[in-house]
Amino acid sequence: MLHIAVCDDDPAAVRTHKKMAESCLRQCRSIGEINVYTSGDNLLYDIVEDHFFFDLILLDIEMPGNTGMEMAEKIKPYLPDVKIIFITSHIEYAIDAFELSVFRYVPKNDIAKRLPAAIQDAVKLIELESGKFYTIQTSSRLERIPYKEICHIERDGKNTGITASGKVSRVRKSLQQVYEELDADEFIFIDRGCIVNIIHIMQIKNGTAVLKDGTVLPISRSHLQGVKEQLNRYWGAHI
Repeated sequence: MLHIAVCDDDPAAVRTHKKMAESCLRQCRSIGEINVYTSGDNLLYDIVEDHFFFDLILLDIEMPGNTGMEMAEKIKPYLPDVKIIFITSHIEYAIDAFELSVFRYVPKNDIAKRLPAAIQDAVKLIELESGKFYTIQTSSRLERIPYKEICHIERDGKNTGITASGKVSRVRKSLQQVYEELDADEFIFIDRGCIVNIIHIMQIKNGTAVLKDGTVLPISRSHLQGVKEQLNRYWGAHI
């Protein structure tokens, strides 16, 4: 079951966003529980003090007290893997949302079209992350690596090295073969010899991909534009 929170100081907006989330869950054939909040402080209290868990939060940026931006910073230490969809009327917030590694940015002037698409993409990704593993099996070893923990994958001589949770696991297969076995849109080539899990990219800077764990990987010139386009599709907005 997915756990979703909707937070907006406008009660009418909360009702609308909740209905959209319910419709998206039905379309994705997913089961979910939706908690609604008209106060950011109440949402923070439930997460910090009562240890509520959420997979996805729909969060208005312009709220009294803690803004959505401030809330995202406070929520992340408690729910590091939560997907946050920012809803705002101010386009300049998009850059900050990118730096906070927020899943999607939805402008209020296009909410009817953009919010349902963002919710459906988030639901699909959450379910993918929670249920998929890459399996390495040899005569002496069986290892299952959750997709969500894989940061990047690199060619290593005749082997391929899979970096996940700070550990490198090697498999005697080509990089292309591993890529085809993964068969998931969030894994993208940034170079002929390197694949990155797009959910771990914090930013593209000076021709490199900066990952959540601080790893900086070079992006080849031939891949740079494609990587930017794929990242923009993932975020759902051209910033």
